[in-house]
Amino acid sequence: MKLGEVLKERGLLTEDRLMVALAYQKVTDTLLGETLVKLGFVSSREIAETLAIQAGIPFINISEYTVSEEAIRLIPKDIADKMGFIPLNLTDDNYMEIGVTNPSNIHALDSVSKLTGRKPRVFMIDNVGFQETLERAYYFLDNPIHQLITEAIKEIKSSTELPATTIADLSQNLIMEGIRRKSTDIHINPSSDTVDVFYRVDGVLQHGFCINKSAHNGIVSRIKVMSTLDISEKRLPQDGSFSLPFFNTKYEMRVSTVPTIYGENIVIRVLAGTGQLLRLESLGFDRDNTARLQTLFQKPYGIILVSGPTGSGKTTTLYAALREINPIERNVLTVEDPVEYKLNFVKQTSVNLKAGYDFALAGRNFMRQDPDVMLLGEIRDEETARIAIRASISGHLVLSTIHSNDAVTSIPRLLDFNIDRFMLSSSLLAVVAQRLVRKLCNHCKEKYTVSEKELALISLNGNGKSHEHGIKLETAYRARGCKMCGNTGYVGRTVVGEIMVVNDLMRELISDGASLTRLKEEAVKNGMVTLKESGIEKISQDLTSIEEIVRLVG
Repeated sequence: MKLGEVLKERGLLTEDRLMVALAYQKVTDTLLGETLVKLGFVSSREIAETLAIQAGIPFINISEYTVSEEAIRLIPKDIADKMGFIPLNLTDDNYMEIGVTNPSNIHALDSVSKLTGRKPRVFMIDNVGFQETLERAYYFLDNPIHQLITEAIKEIKSSTELPATTIADLSQNLIMEGIRRKSTDIHINPSSDTVDVFYRVDGVLQHGFCINKSAHNGIVSRIKVMSTLDISEKRLPQDGSFSLPFFNTKYEMRVSTVPTIYGENIVIRVLAGTGQLLRLESLGFDRDNTARLQTLFQKPYGIILVSGPTGSGKTTTLYAALREINPIERNVLTVEDPVEYKLNFVKQTSVNLKAGYDFALAGRNFMRQDPDVMLLGEIRDEETARIAIRASISGHLVLSTIHSNDAVTSIPRLLDFNIDRFMLSSSLLAVVAQRLVRKLCNHCKEKYTVSEKELALISLNGNGKSHEHGIKLETAYRARGCKMCGNTGYVGRTVVGEIMVVNDLMRELISDGASLTRLKEEAVKNGMVTLKESGIEKISQDLTSIEEIVRLVG
């Protein structure tokens, strides 16, 4: 079967989108697979999974895989690139595991056998992930960033005068180390005698380096220059940004400085440009909740909110929602801060506060653009909240995010914006509250018997049984740590979430000013699985640990 037909059979592509892709292909002369990925109809990963199923080859998500240095040392980069494979790992039974993008790539098998004397074991990976991983793996093999930073720290400790080039290189390498670790934030924290560098990886801070305090002013000044900030201003907080191209990816760095008693503290948010779009089924919600979300995002009007703290995957969920909405049939407009994924047939705009273009102004003007669906990046003030309510009542589907601890507390949060209770109850369709929990590494996780103390931590009774949904928990898995997961015990993250669908009774309760306890009771009766219950489910499925659920959900 042709690729388009197979994708349609798997429910990943519709006939009208295939027709649009074929029309696009005639103009651009690109391959159908590339066209579908570029238009955002399917992801590179979904195409690879489809090819893997056809060929009977196991698929791995390369973005959550740690490539072995020992493996890539055995294969020169030019040969790996030319033959279309990437060395992944060496096994104890004399195999080399490799990733390919073409299931019929026999040249890769021959190359592995000739160069290493090992037998090849093939895995399917996606084309985008292949290119990115290949470049990253060989770059950091040739440029041992961790070693370069360690040498610079030794030089700083023994020097009386610090060369400007040493500080510049150190600052750059500290950021590159963040990219190597796939961190979302880089913290540069001064203390009385040292400067400590931390990296937030999968939502958790990891200590990176301890540097002599004498280098602090130089590092701060270098980062400020890169971010076009005022290097002479040390008494007030400042915000800036800069771009860092790295092979095919453009990293946007958002810099924030805050004066502390020991000097300026710097946090750099790492935005890795356009990643791969996920479908709702791939986020981590269970089958029932996924079906509820798919139904919600087909509604013609109303407000759907995604809540959670910073870094909980709210934007990813909203983009997955946009994939459920057919942009060929419905006019979709977004305002974001910033635009993280680029979508064809979706009219995307980015907040520009200096020019006065914020969520509220965008929302007002979107109403003149004949919209069907509006995505407002965040409801953060009264005006944006009012515009979202008005748009939903006048026949538009509005998607947005809000900061609240869980689904039910989003209601008083919205009422804080002076929204009329009746208007809110009439327009609100659902609230999705979520967290991102780390997944246990499959190579090193270990099984154990759960103690009574641990059961109490996640509010289970003595026999390990959940009060709400009857999940029984006697054994679980915990993190250990190995070379495949960087000794953290975890690889990648998945969603733990609750979905509060607003039915007619809940509308009455919201309008009448019912308590949060009463609202939560009705939401659970209406089928809402709480955040904690969702977390316990993930533990029972051996995906995460009790410790991780306690850390994020409580």
